[in-house]
Amino acid sequence: MNTTQKRKVYVQDVTLRDGNQALKKPWTIREKEVVFDLLVDLNVDGIEIGFPSSNQTEFDATKLLAARAPKSISIAALTRANRNEIQTTWEALQHAANPRMHIVFPVSAFAIENVLKISYEQVLEKIYDSVSYARTLVGKDIQIQFSGEHFGDAMENLDFATKAFLTSIEAGANIINLPNTVERYRPMLFVDMVKHVVSRTPEGIRVSVHAHNDLGMATATTVESFYAGASQIEVALNGLGERAGNTNLYETAIALHQCGEDVGIRFHRIYPTAKRISELTNIPIGEKTPVIGEDIFSHRSGIHQDGVAKTVGKKKGAYRTFTPEFVGRNDEETISFTNQSGARAIRFLFEKEGISMREEEIQELFHKAKEVSSREGNREIGIEELSLWRKEIQPTADSGVL
Repeated sequence: MNTTQKRKVYVQDVTLRDGNQALKKPWTIREKEVVFDLLVDLNVDGIEIGFPSSNQTEFDATKLLAARAPKSISIAALTRANRNEIQTTWEALQHAANPRMHIVFPVSAFAIENVLKISYEQVLEKIYDSVSYARTLVGKDIQIQFSGEHFGDAMENLDFATKAFLTSIEAGANIINLPNTVERYRPMLFVDMVKHVVSRTPEGIRVSVHAHNDLGMATATTVESFYAGASQIEVALNGLGERAGNTNLYETAIALHQCGEDVGIRFHRIYPTAKRISELTNIPIGEKTPVIGEDIFSHRSGIHQDGVAKTVGKKKGAYRTFTPEFVGRNDEETISFTNQSGARAIRFLFEKEGISMREEEIQELFHKAKEVSSREGNREIGIEELSLWRKEIQPTADSGVL
């Protein structure tokens, strides 16, 4: 497979399946419709809408969402490698204009020996039987994706795992998905495994990755896997998913965009989407969460504040990756004063109010604010308090207006 030519990033979202199944209170069909519409508005390439063979609610939701999906978006549903479940899945999924059957089966030695407790030859037979059956069911033109569950655990049996993927291709799969089902190691160990499979994958077969975030490195793993040859990235809104979640859509899409890749996402819809998902899940967004956290455009260190003040309004900031409006936020970069701040923060805060000040005034206010903040638990000092002190220091000061 040629990994040097320019490739589009294929964004496959799994929020409605992997994200939903991990919620304390899984979404109703109506809530799933809301999430589905958010994904369509974001312009993702594909949406995995559910696990229809698992229960009637999932079946009904899959059938409903499949029928209303636009042809431009591929619609996937997950099934285990079981003929009856594949049949049930297709009954719900076939209503999509652009359906994709997604079959999953373990490929790691640990899972095969401790969970499945069958022979390796039986694993290959099961994969071939399920995928070939799905191919006869859906016809020759429908996408079939095969996921080798626990691929990330298959370092000691990587050649067998690769053979399992090639078996699925022989049986009719045209997408192979390499999951880091449980994140145990540094990203590049998994990335090297991806390279191994990619180098042995026939042309015309799409390679996908699906990373979990147990150690907090799913974004890095997914981004680097793209550069190892995977063209499809499986991601989730707000990083939802089992345990610590799946790869975060927002972080991964922006990271690849920053590297010049064609992601196709409507980036200005990110923040409104994240807020709505937080409401629908009752999972708050941490103030330091990348891209969507409340505090990510705030600056309190004196050194940082000087750089921010000098680059505010520019496309590239001294201490930010993107502008708030790029992801649909209505806020802006802020500078606030604590005992960690410098005199530049004082000037910036008053200039923002349209007030210019002499350097002597700034220094006097700076030292007072520094002393008060340190004495009172390192608290933040706002413009209102600074303005009052300014009047006390120089009640008749003649300052210009910018």
